[in-house]
Amino acid sequence: MKKLLIFIALGSLLYSCGSKDKGELVGVKGKKWYPEKPYGMTLIPGGSFIMGKSDDDFAQVKNAPTKTVTVRSFYMDETEITNSEYRQFVEWVKDSIVRTKLAIFADELGEVPGNGGIGEFAFKDADTTNLSEYDKYMLDNYAGLGETGYEGRALNKEIDLEWNTSDYPDAYYSEIMDSMYIPLEESYNGVRTIDVKKLQFQYSWMDIQAAARAKKGNRKDFVRTEKIEIYPDTTVWIKDFAYSYNEPMHNDYFWHDAFSDYPVVGINWKQAKAFCNWRTKYKNDDQKRRKRHNVNQFRLPTEAEWEYAARGGLESATYPWGGPYILNDRGCFLANFKPQRGDYAADQALYTVEAKSYEPNDYNLYNMAGNVSEWTNSSFDPNSYEYVSTMNPNAYDDSNRRKVIRGGSWKDVAYFLQVSTRDYEYQDSARSYIGFRTVQDYLGTDAVSTK
Repeated sequence: MKKLLIFIALGSLLYSCGSKDKGELVGVKGKKWYPEKPYGMTLIPGGSFIMGKSDDDFAQVKNAPTKTVTVRSFYMDETEITNSEYRQFVEWVKDSIVRTKLAIFADELGEVPGNGGIGEFAFKDADTTNLSEYDKYMLDNYAGLGETGYEGRALNKEIDLEWNTSDYPDAYYSEIMDSMYIPLEESYNGVRTIDVKKLQFQYSWMDIQAAARAKKGNRKDFVRTEKIEIYPDTTVWIKDFAYSYNEPMHNDYFWHDAFSDYPVVGINWKQAKAFCNWRTKYKNDDQKRRKRHNVNQFRLPTEAEWEYAARGGLESATYPWGGPYILNDRGCFLANFKPQRGDYAADQALYTVEAKSYEPNDYNLYNMAGNVSEWTNSSFDPNSYEYVSTMNPNAYDDSNRRKVIRGGSWKDVAYFLQVSTRDYEYQDSARSYIGFRTVQDYLGTDAVSTK
């Protein structure tokens, strides 16, 4: 016992001698945090505003009574997510699935890098000579846990994939690539395309709301796993409009470069959530390589955040530009919508327009009215304004499949463009007139609006 006391005292003495805090309570010092504005986003300073319809509710819906609420600061995409940006997500998923299939096949065949062919795409831990002690530990103790038995093993992304059939390195590679395409009997005109049903993105998240309210349960009980087909439903251009010829939009809108900067549509609510999760992972993977702090998650805005941002700091305005008029002083329309019955093109656009069109509002946000309606993270309840909190209000109910959409679209009349108008769609539905934009929480409390 005496030796133990001497050891503790000696340890305390050594620690005190090496300490730089002089025995004061200075707190744990971490890396200096410098807020970084996310690419393509703008900062929306937190503040209070009157949410709901402050002018006449001509439709007599009565689901948006006025209520003063306060929201915290957040970043928001300046534009709707474009076809080009969503294609980056699709390409990443496609690339990852092919590499995973190649790595698993190489493992089953016992092929390793250096032998050429499919072995070059083996898991990075296939050659154990260059593994760190940590990687060896993780491989020995955690590899094999999961649905496929290959979870947790790193893919080799240093070797480029070959998509030209004449450049396939061996028959095994050809077999894997062939499995990604539609069957020959489903192709026509000699063209085989990727089977988009195989483009699935799997991710996990923790249901913090449920965990916080639960009286008991382990952490793992609140971890949710989602597996989502992420390719847009291009058939919406036909299904949304009976007795109408819209095949060119079905054929070209998502993938053709002519529409790269147009808002992506045909995305349901779950796919939009999956995109947010991927965007967070994609950014944090890069942050890890640079040895920087992880960023906050990208997510869909709440209904209150969306309305606050759409108003652009203007109190009780009808539209993002103020209002109540939809024409400027030169007689030009201020948004992309359906100005007159049967006349979609009076505003110089038949369908959607490029995401950075018309003038932005005072928060530098484009098309917060018109172009495409936008998914929010809030569930739709016509009475929710009566009971939601006045601080960061959000009516989220996982069992309610109706999700709020805001902003109106290219096929809507002006009423739906008003910043206070509420609408909804079912979470598993995709439409030719619904897109989305993402937000990210601001770390800190400096950015507060005094308007």
